[in-house]
Amino acid sequence: MFPDLSPEATADRASEVVRRLRAARGFLFDMDGTLVLGDQRNHGLAPLPGALETTRLLDRRGVGYVVFTNGTPRTPQGYAQELRKVGFALDDSRMLTPASSAVELFVRRGYRRVIVLGGEGMTLPLREAGIEVVEPVGRPQADAVFIGWYREFSIDTLESACHAVWGGAQVFSASQSMFFATAQGRALGTSRPISAMIRDLTGCRINIVGKPSQEALRCAARRLRVSPRELVVVGDDPSLEMPMARRGGALAVAVRSGLGDDEAYAQLPEAQRPHVVLDGLNDLLGLMRS
Repeated sequence: MFPDLSPEATADRASEVVRRLRAARGFLFDMDGTLVLGDQRNHGLAPLPGALETTRLLDRRGVGYVVFTNGTPRTPQGYAQELRKVGFALDDSRMLTPASSAVELFVRRGYRRVIVLGGEGMTLPLREAGIEVVEPVGRPQADAVFIGWYREFSIDTLESACHAVWGGAQVFSASQSMFFATAQGRALGTSRPISAMIRDLTGCRINIVGKPSQEALRCAARRLRVSPRELVVVGDDPSLEMPMARRGGALAVAVRSGLGDDEAYAQLPEAQRPHVVLDGLNDLLGLMRS
């Protein structure tokens, strides 16, 4: 589990991981590559080994958990429904997406009009929060541009988004990760390339509201009514969950069931490396029972 440490240090660190697992007041799980695998649109989800058993153990122990995916094709409620279909006892309130953290941020900042480059998975949570969703047509005025899963992106859309930024809109991205895990291997996301085009033309700053931002971690902690330092963050993407967890003081648990492997985790800066690397949730289940 700890190839870069001596046997003595490994034993001490493993003991510390188990101690923090026992003391944790909440868990944040990534979805794709950690709990389940599906296709590029999160269809055909199948639980990964140990995923159902781990969440059921937490339920029996009365330890809260949330699932946070950077995907935005569905609303949080839509993702929760799909996870329930494959056996997870997950109510809607425990499912989070970048739209969840974006809504909290936009409401806090008083944003009233937001251009959304994405579908209902992004627009519906904003409208439910009383935020006007502005179509990316012509030269719109808005407080923010929110970018997510949007394969319908066009040059006309790009032009409208740029005019909004030139007019003062701030730009927010669901994710800047290049890939996400599917049953067919890694798949290309859309937030990063769209953001890159807008930034290249306008010089704007891209603000991330999904993982690995602290906005995402704090959103999860607030949902569970705990502090980020009381969380265990479990994920498969070296660029997302591990840096987010370490920066927020949470326990960072990496799994090899999705995008990340030992080499990828070892290449991270020391301050962003996971506290433990496991094959999957079956190994986490074993640690939790030990």
